[in-house]
Amino acid sequence: MGSPVDTVATIILAAGKGTRMNSDLAKVLHSLRGRPLITYSVDLARQIGSEVIVVVIGHQADDVREAVRGEELVFAVQVPQLGTAHAVLQARGALEHFEGTTVILCGDVPLLQSEAVGRLLKEHHARRATLTVLTALLEDPGNYGRVVRDRHNLVARIVEARDADEEEKKIREINTGIYCVDNRFLFDAVKRIRNDNAQKEYYLTDMFEIARSEGRRTAAVITDEPQEAMGINTVEELRRAGEILEERVGKI
Repeated sequence: MGSPVDTVATIILAAGKGTRMNSDLAKVLHSLRGRPLITYSVDLARQIGSEVIVVVIGHQADDVREAVRGEELVFAVQVPQLGTAHAVLQARGALEHFEGTTVILCGDVPLLQSEAVGRLLKEHHARRATLTVLTALLEDPGNYGRVVRDRHNLVARIVEARDADEEEKKIREINTGIYCVDNRFLFDAVKRIRNDNAQKEYYLTDMFEIARSEGRRTAAVITDEPQEAMGINTVEELRRAGEILEERVGKI
Protein backbone atom coordinates (compact mmCIF):
# COMPACT_ATOMS: atom_id res chain seq x y z
CA MET A 1 0.00 0.00 0.00
CA GLY A 2 1.28 3.45 -0.93
CA SER A 3 1.32 6.51 1.22
CA PRO A 4 -2.02 8.27 1.78
CA VAL A 5 -1.18 10.96 -0.78
CA ASP A 6 -0.97 8.42 -3.62
CA THR A 7 -3.46 5.85 -2.35
CA VAL A 8 -6.70 5.88 -4.33
CA ALA A 9 -10.15 4.43 -3.81
CA THR A 10 -13.01 4.85 -6.27
CA ILE A 11 -16.75 5.14 -5.86
CA ILE A 12 -18.82 4.49 -8.98
CA LEU A 13 -22.36 5.87 -8.92
CA ALA A 14 -24.59 3.38 -10.72
CA ALA A 15 -27.93 3.33 -8.93
CA GLY A 16 -30.11 5.34 -11.31
CA LYS A 17 -32.85 4.15 -13.61
CA GLY A 18 -32.23 6.45 -16.58
CA THR A 19 -35.81 7.30 -17.51
CA ARG A 20 -34.76 9.32 -20.57
CA MET A 21 -33.44 6.13 -22.21
CA ASN A 22 -37.09 5.13 -22.74
CA SER A 23 -36.32 1.61 -21.60
CA ASP A 24 -37.01 -0.61 -18.60
CA LEU A 25 -33.30 -1.44 -18.50
CA ALA A 26 -31.15 0.34 -15.90
CA LYS A 27 -29.06 2.97 -17.64
CA VAL A 28 -25.67 1.47 -16.74
CA LEU A 29 -26.74 -1.86 -18.29
CA HIS A 30 -27.28 -0.42 -21.76
CA SER A 31 -24.81 -1.84 -24.23
CA LEU A 32 -21.99 0.16 -25.83
CA ARG A 33 -19.90 -1.75 -28.37
CA GLY A 34 -21.17 -5.01 -26.90
CA ARG A 35 -20.44 -4.13 -23.27
CA PRO A 36 -22.63 -2.71 -20.47
CA LEU A 37 -21.84 0.94 -19.75
CA ILE A 38 -20.86 0.15 -16.16
CA THR A 39 -17.88 -1.96 -17.29
CA TYR A 40 -16.15 1.10 -18.76
CA SER A 41 -16.15 2.86 -15.40
CA VAL A 42 -14.93 -0.26 -13.59
CA ASP A 43 -12.06 -0.59 -16.08
CA LEU A 44 -11.15 3.05 -15.56
CA ALA A 45 -11.13 2.63 -11.78
CA ARG A 46 -8.67 -0.22 -12.20
CA GLN A 47 -6.48 1.72 -14.63
CA ILE A 48 -5.94 4.52 -12.11
CA GLY A 49 -4.76 2.03 -9.50
CA SER A 50 -7.73 1.99 -7.13
CA GLU A 51 -7.12 -0.10 -4.03
CA VAL A 52 -10.85 -0.32 -3.34
CA ILE A 53 -13.70 0.09 -5.82
CA VAL A 54 -17.19 0.61 -4.43
CA VAL A 55 -20.11 0.44 -6.87
CA VAL A 56 -23.28 2.09 -5.60
CA ILE A 57 -26.22 0.21 -7.07
CA GLY A 58 -29.98 0.55 -6.76
CA HIS A 59 -32.21 0.08 -9.79
CA GLN A 60 -31.94 -3.55 -11.01
CA ALA A 61 -29.16 -4.07 -8.47
CA ASP A 62 -28.82 -7.83 -9.05
CA ASP A 63 -28.45 -7.35 -12.80
CA VAL A 64 -25.78 -4.70 -12.31
CA ARG A 65 -23.87 -7.06 -9.99
CA GLU A 66 -24.10 -9.75 -12.65
CA ALA A 67 -22.78 -7.39 -15.33
CA VAL A 68 -19.49 -7.00 -13.47
CA ARG A 69 -19.39 -10.48 -11.97
CA GLY A 70 -15.90 -11.78 -11.31
CA GLU A 71 -14.50 -8.34 -10.56
CA GLU A 72 -13.17 -7.66 -7.08
CA LEU A 73 -15.71 -5.01 -6.24
CA VAL A 74 -17.57 -3.84 -3.16
CA PHE A 75 -21.26 -3.10 -3.65
CA ALA A 76 -23.33 -0.61 -1.70
CA VAL A 77 -27.09 -0.39 -2.23
CA GLN A 78 -28.93 2.92 -2.45
CA VAL A 79 -32.67 2.50 -1.85
CA PRO A 80 -34.41 4.82 -2.29
CA GLN A 81 -32.35 7.05 -4.60
CA LEU A 82 -32.26 10.47 -2.94
CA GLY A 83 -29.47 12.16 -4.84
CA THR A 84 -25.72 11.93 -5.43
CA ALA A 85 -24.66 12.81 -1.87
CA HIS A 86 -27.01 10.15 -0.52
CA ALA A 87 -25.50 7.68 -3.01
CA VAL A 88 -21.95 8.38 -1.85
CA LEU A 89 -23.02 8.08 1.78
CA GLN A 90 -23.93 4.43 1.12
CA ALA A 91 -20.23 3.71 0.48
CA ARG A 92 -19.25 4.88 3.94
CA GLY A 93 -19.14 1.41 5.47
CA ALA A 94 -16.63 0.24 2.87
CA LEU A 95 -14.36 3.28 3.03
CA GLU A 96 -14.68 4.77 6.52
CA HIS A 97 -11.18 3.59 7.47
CA PHE A 98 -9.57 4.38 4.12
CA GLU A 99 -6.73 6.93 4.21
CA GLY A 100 -6.14 8.63 0.90
CA THR A 101 -7.96 10.16 -2.04
CA THR A 102 -11.35 8.99 -3.22
CA VAL A 103 -12.21 9.39 -6.88
CA ILE A 104 -15.91 9.59 -7.67
CA LEU A 105 -16.97 8.36 -11.11
CA CYS A 106 -20.32 7.98 -12.82
CA GLY A 107 -21.38 4.62 -14.21
CA ASP A 108 -22.85 6.30 -17.29
CA VAL A 109 -19.69 8.13 -18.46
CA PRO A 110 -17.94 5.54 -20.66
CA LEU A 111 -15.65 7.82 -22.70
CA LEU A 112 -13.53 9.13 -19.82
CA GLN A 113 -9.90 7.99 -20.07
CA SER A 114 -7.28 7.33 -17.44
CA GLU A 115 -5.11 10.22 -18.66
CA ALA A 116 -7.82 12.72 -17.74
CA VAL A 117 -8.35 11.25 -14.29
CA GLY A 118 -4.60 10.98 -13.79
CA ARG A 119 -4.28 14.69 -14.52
CA LEU A 120 -7.14 15.41 -12.12
CA LEU A 121 -5.37 13.48 -9.36
CA LYS A 122 -2.04 15.14 -10.10
CA GLU A 123 -3.54 18.63 -9.92
CA HIS A 124 -5.51 17.73 -6.80
CA HIS A 125 -2.31 16.82 -4.98
CA ALA A 126 -0.20 19.62 -6.47
CA ARG A 127 -2.68 22.23 -5.27
CA ARG A 128 -3.04 20.48 -1.90
CA ALA A 129 -6.79 20.61 -2.37
CA THR A 130 -9.34 18.87 -0.22
CA LEU A 131 -11.77 18.67 -3.11
CA THR A 132 -11.21 18.92 -6.88
CA VAL A 133 -13.71 18.64 -9.71
CA LEU A 134 -13.22 17.88 -13.38
CA THR A 135 -14.98 20.55 -15.43
CA ALA A 136 -15.58 21.33 -19.10
CA LEU A 137 -16.29 24.45 -21.14
CA LEU A 138 -19.38 24.10 -23.33
CA GLU A 139 -20.92 26.51 -25.82
CA ASP A 140 -24.33 25.27 -24.70
CA PRO A 141 -24.16 24.24 -21.00
CA GLY A 142 -27.77 23.04 -21.11
CA ASN A 143 -28.85 21.15 -18.00
CA TYR A 144 -25.38 20.72 -16.53
CA GLY A 145 -24.48 22.23 -13.17
CA ARG A 146 -22.55 25.51 -13.40
CA VAL A 147 -19.17 26.07 -11.73
CA VAL A 148 -19.19 29.36 -9.82
CA ARG A 149 -15.69 30.73 -9.13
CA ASP A 150 -14.69 33.43 -6.65
CA ARG A 151 -12.53 36.50 -7.28
CA HIS A 152 -9.42 34.33 -6.81
CA ASN A 153 -10.66 31.98 -9.56
CA LEU A 154 -11.23 29.18 -7.06
CA VAL A 155 -14.41 27.08 -7.01
CA ALA A 156 -16.86 28.72 -4.63
CA ARG A 157 -19.78 26.43 -5.37
CA ILE A 158 -21.56 24.44 -8.03
CA VAL A 159 -25.17 25.26 -8.76
CA GLU A 160 -27.52 22.84 -10.48
CA ALA A 161 -29.16 24.17 -13.63
CA ARG A 162 -32.63 23.99 -12.06
CA ASP A 163 -31.49 26.14 -9.14
CA ALA A 164 -29.37 28.61 -11.14
CA ASP A 165 -30.38 32.23 -11.62
CA GLU A 166 -30.16 33.95 -15.00
CA GLU A 167 -26.55 35.11 -14.49
CA GLU A 168 -25.41 31.68 -13.35
CA LYS A 169 -27.05 30.05 -16.36
CA LYS A 170 -24.72 32.10 -18.58
CA ILE A 171 -21.65 30.36 -17.10
CA ARG A 172 -20.06 28.01 -19.66
CA GLU A 173 -17.97 25.98 -17.23
CA ILE A 174 -19.89 22.90 -16.20
CA ASN A 175 -19.56 20.13 -13.64
CA THR A 176 -18.79 16.73 -15.16
CA GLY A 177 -19.64 14.87 -11.95
CA ILE A 178 -16.08 13.54 -11.62
CA TYR A 179 -14.26 14.39 -8.37
CA CYS A 180 -11.17 13.79 -6.25
CA VAL A 181 -11.80 14.16 -2.53
CA ASP A 182 -9.82 13.72 0.65
CA ASN A 183 -11.61 10.67 2.03
CA ARG A 184 -11.56 11.93 5.62
CA PHE A 185 -13.45 15.03 4.52
CA LEU A 186 -15.80 13.22 2.12
CA PHE A 187 -17.97 11.30 4.55
CA ASP A 188 -17.96 14.04 7.14
CA ALA A 189 -19.32 16.38 4.45
CA VAL A 190 -21.94 14.17 2.81
CA LYS A 191 -23.69 13.38 6.07
CA ARG A 192 -24.16 17.13 6.62
CA ILE A 193 -25.66 17.93 3.20
CA ARG A 194 -29.29 19.03 3.15
CA ASN A 195 -31.92 18.78 0.42
CA ASP A 196 -32.93 22.45 0.25
CA ASN A 197 -33.24 22.62 -3.55
CA ALA A 198 -35.75 22.36 -6.38
CA GLN A 199 -35.44 18.56 -6.62
CA LYS A 200 -35.41 17.91 -2.85
CA GLU A 201 -32.33 15.77 -3.42
CA TYR A 202 -29.02 15.58 -1.56
CA TYR A 203 -26.51 17.08 -4.00
CA LEU A 204 -22.88 16.00 -3.80
CA THR A 205 -21.92 19.39 -5.23
CA ASP A 206 -22.81 20.99 -1.87
CA MET A 207 -19.46 19.65 -0.65
CA PHE A 208 -17.83 22.72 -2.15
CA GLU A 209 -19.70 25.17 0.05
CA ILE A 210 -18.95 23.02 3.10
CA ALA A 211 -15.25 22.89 2.22
CA ARG A 212 -15.11 26.64 1.68
CA SER A 213 -16.89 27.34 4.96
CA GLU A 214 -14.12 25.42 6.72
CA GLY A 215 -11.33 27.25 4.90
CA ARG A 216 -10.36 24.20 2.86
CA ARG A 217 -8.83 24.41 -0.61
CA THR A 218 -11.05 23.59 -3.57
CA ALA A 219 -9.93 23.28 -7.16
CA ALA A 220 -11.16 22.56 -10.68
CA VAL A 221 -9.39 21.04 -13.66
CA ILE A 222 -10.83 21.87 -17.07
CA THR A 223 -10.73 18.91 -19.44
CA ASP A 224 -9.22 19.42 -22.88
CA GLU A 225 -11.69 16.90 -24.30
CA PRO A 226 -15.25 17.75 -23.17
CA GLN A 227 -16.71 14.76 -25.01
CA GLU A 228 -14.82 12.43 -22.65
CA ALA A 229 -17.04 13.58 -19.81
CA MET A 230 -20.30 13.10 -21.72
CA GLY A 231 -22.91 11.32 -19.66
CA ILE A 232 -25.23 8.89 -21.44
CA ASN A 233 -28.79 10.01 -20.81
CA THR A 234 -30.50 9.27 -24.12
CA VAL A 235 -30.38 6.70 -26.90
CA GLU A 236 -28.92 9.37 -29.17
CA GLU A 237 -26.05 10.01 -26.74
CA LEU A 238 -25.41 6.26 -26.56
CA ARG A 239 -25.20 6.13 -30.36
CA ARG A 240 -22.81 9.10 -30.41
CA ALA A 241 -20.59 7.48 -27.78
CA GLY A 242 -20.36 4.41 -29.99
CA GLU A 243 -19.20 6.57 -32.89
CA ILE A 244 -16.54 8.24 -30.75
CA LEU A 245 -15.21 4.87 -29.57
CA GLU A 246 -15.11 3.69 -33.19
CA GLU A 247 -13.05 6.76 -34.08
CA ARG A 248 -10.63 6.02 -31.21
CA VAL A 249 -10.13 2.45 -32.39
CA GLY A 250 -9.45 3.76 -35.88
CA LYS A 251 -6.65 5.98 -34.59
CA ILE A 252 -4.79 3.17 -32.81
